[in-house]
Amino acid sequence: MKFTKMHGIGNDYVYVNCFEETVKNPSAVARFVSDRHFGIGSDGLILICPSDTADCEMDMYNLDGSQGSMCGNGIRCVAKYAYDHKIVNKNTLSIATKSGIKYLDLTVQDGKVSSVRVNMGAPVFEAAEIPVLCGTEKAIDTPITADGTEYHFTGVSMGNPHAVVFLPEVSTLDLEKIGPSFENHPFFPDRVNTEFIRVLDRHTLEMRVWERGSGETMACGTGACASAAAAIVNGLVDGDSPVTVHLLGGDLSIEWDRSKNQLYMTGPATEVFHGEIDLSFLEQS
Repeated sequence: MKFTKMHGIGNDYVYVNCFEETVKNPSAVARFVSDRHFGIGSDGLILICPSDTADCEMDMYNLDGSQGSMCGNGIRCVAKYAYDHKIVNKNTLSIATKSGIKYLDLTVQDGKVSSVRVNMGAPVFEAAEIPVLCGTEKAIDTPITADGTEYHFTGVSMGNPHAVVFLPEVSTLDLEKIGPSFENHPFFPDRVNTEFIRVLDRHTLEMRVWERGSGETMACGTGACASAAAAIVNGLVDGDSPVTVHLLGGDLSIEWDRSKNQLYMTGPATEVFHGEIDLSFLEQS
């Protein structure tokens, strides 16, 4: 199998061009290639596939083999791959995902994509649609007990479920201990991605994230969008201008066009290396 390793501000995936390759049992492949000791090393596997409704389709799998519905950092890399490797030849494209078709604008320098602006769609706060089993119509600043400690979270869906927790400090959190308590909490029947946020000023957030099925990652694009939206509805940042989100791997800029109720994410996409890997033993097993 030919593959390309790419990342969006440190959120790294193994990408496979399924216009040319066929991947059998992608869940097993995702588990193998994601292993940072015995595989390639990544947060998961993303297949770039033909689509009848868009320029291409993104089919993503977490490192535990579970299928994901949407990845903000991943979709920027799909757009870069599609342009740089001549699947498309235009600066605006559409990509089908499990959470709908997303539309992207490319910034191209010297014939290569350097950054991508993605229309991430509307943030969803209705608890039943996230889903969150909290007993209220929305989960905004809602109390929750995880790992024996009470927190408050705001539930948001960006095509996948998020719990955004605002704290005075996030750099010292033991996410390996706290993260699974949120991910598998009874409030979240589909599990949840949890963003731990420190508000730096009216335009800037610091974020760490525990992703369902992957653990702590360097960045999460949908999580950055959910966090900016949650900060705005809680009155913690200015919703009339872009919000900069500092993640472990770099920065994302998030804008919420309230008149259209659309969130836009802008950030880089980077190709690291490409190669081939023998997966015949997976097919035999």
